Amino acid sequence: MSKLQQAIDNLHEADREAGKRSGKSRIHPVSRLLVCVAYIGIVVSFPKYDVTGLLGMSLFIIITGILEDLSFIKGFQRMKYILAFVVLLGAVNPFLDKRIVMQTGGVTVTGGMLSMMTLFIKGVLTVYAAYFMFMCTGIEQLCRALRCLKVPKGAVTVVLLIYRYIIVLLKEIQRMSLAYRLRAPGQKGIHIKVWGSFAGLLLLRSMERAQNVYDSMLLRGYDGEFQYEILGQEKTGKGLGAVYAAGWIGIFLLLRCVPVFQMAGNIFLSIGQ
Repeated sequence: MSKLQQAIDNLHEADREAGKRSGKSRIHPVSRLLVCVAYIGIVVSFPKYDVTGLLGMSLFIIITGILEDLSFIKGFQRMKYILAFVVLLGAVNPFLDKRIVMQTGGVTVTGGMLSMMTLFIKGVLTVYAAYFMFMCTGIEQLCRALRCLKVPKGAVTVVLLIYRYIIVLLKEIQRMSLAYRLRAPGQKGIHIKVWGSFAGLLLLRSMERAQNVYDSMLLRGYDGEFQYEILGQEKTGKGLGAVYAAGWIGIFLLLRCVPVFQMAGNIFLSIGQ
């Protein structure tokens, strides 16, 4: 199976899973979106050496994954390239910050090592938070939440259509690549000399397909905004969503302001002594 076909299959699978979960969810998508944004903002606000505080914030990811029956391994497989990019971002920190912070068991820990670990944990937590939020809401309910928050309908429509038709774009690239391989048998990949014409042809075909899609939308009564309430399988309750958002945001603020894990570790150490 080619990488393009594998990417298309992964997108279809993720979309089906998100659709099933969003149809069964009793929590309003606005609440899930607000919790995700608050979580990402609070995680990013931690100091660059505060590893224990970030470990406490991982409770949200663990609990959400268990309650929503989301696979951490499958999430890693789908986001491995993003996570690899996050690792590369902090790889140079040990060379930039060589200040010794602590020495444990003969091992010297520098500020760069701690900041690299902190950056990696922040990246993993924020990526998983966004992934879990999407898998629990789906693209239609996510767009519905954005419209409830008064995001301009044009921007929301662009987000929806980009997600919906990125698979169409990938299939178009797959067809063009197959046609090129049939005309150049035995050649690995697309030769650099034809990259420009290949990209130009893809642009023209995409514009033609986009015009056809827009004409079809107009024929079906499109008036500038999708009816996200209809696209969603069922309406979700706002009362439970408010409790969900208030509860989690309160826990996030508590973990941000109070070093819960550090205090618990000190208590266990004192008991052991």
